[in-house]
Amino acid sequence: MIERRPILDMISHLVLILGVLIVAFPVYVAFVASTQTVEQAAMSPISLVPGSHMIENYTQVLGAGTTRTAVAPVGRMMWVSLVSALAIAIGKIAISMLSAFALVYFRFPGRGLFFWMIFLTLMLPVEVRITPTYKVVSDLGMLNTYAGLTIPLMASATATFLFRQFFLTVPDELAEAARIDGAGPLRFFKDVIWPLSRTNVLALFVIMFIYGWNQYLWPLLIATDQDMYPIGIGIKRLIAGGDAAVEWNMVMATLIMAMLPPGLVVVIMQKWFVKGLVDSEK
Repeated sequence: MIERRPILDMISHLVLILGVLIVAFPVYVAFVASTQTVEQAAMSPISLVPGSHMIENYTQVLGAGTTRTAVAPVGRMMWVSLVSALAIAIGKIAISMLSAFALVYFRFPGRGLFFWMIFLTLMLPVEVRITPTYKVVSDLGMLNTYAGLTIPLMASATATFLFRQFFLTVPDELAEAARIDGAGPLRFFKDVIWPLSRTNVLALFVIMFIYGWNQYLWPLLIATDQDMYPIGIGIKRLIAGGDAAVEWNMVMATLIMAMLPPGLVVVIMQKWFVKGLVDSEK
């Protein structure tokens, strides 16, 4: 029997509410600034009352960009980020699942060595791999392309390791039954492994989508044409240096727009995300 303690419940709820307020307040300030004029958004301290220019500001950043900085419209940048995030997430999951499937269910010489070679890549920081990777992408003519933005980021040792550990928990009797029924490896993967892995795939999709959406360093090297800027680089370019005035209302509107897609993915897939982390469905 669980003992209820009203005082502890009240304290825990107060702590949670305080945490939500601390996290949400900067987002609210950004939203308020995105509804104001340039002059109002630049005032210090900034007003916490929403302005009357919300539709005007969001329409401008989505369709025409800003008037004082040479940056592609936010709609274009969000499209680039969306395509890149989806390609990276789907590519990582597909490659990782097939790699883990081969490591677990196929018997071939050096299987353990290949696994540890994949696992050891986790110890290499991105900065170590970025120069040779850029050289390969450049030689293949993949600069300023979706392929250049996504393909080098599709391999994932982390996802491969997680899928391998999950596949090891699948009873061997299922594989044996599939062999008796005459199912080949692909049939076994499609009819048995994939249904069991669905919640894990959805949980990883959320993580990988956010990872791909928030990419900054790699696109900074690959994208030299502003039409291929993802949203992360676009926000940085909006904060112009030198003598150019920063349109903070447009910057904040861009920030709010940049938070919407990953936020919607988390909200829509929250149920499967949590279930994939805590329930194996076996």
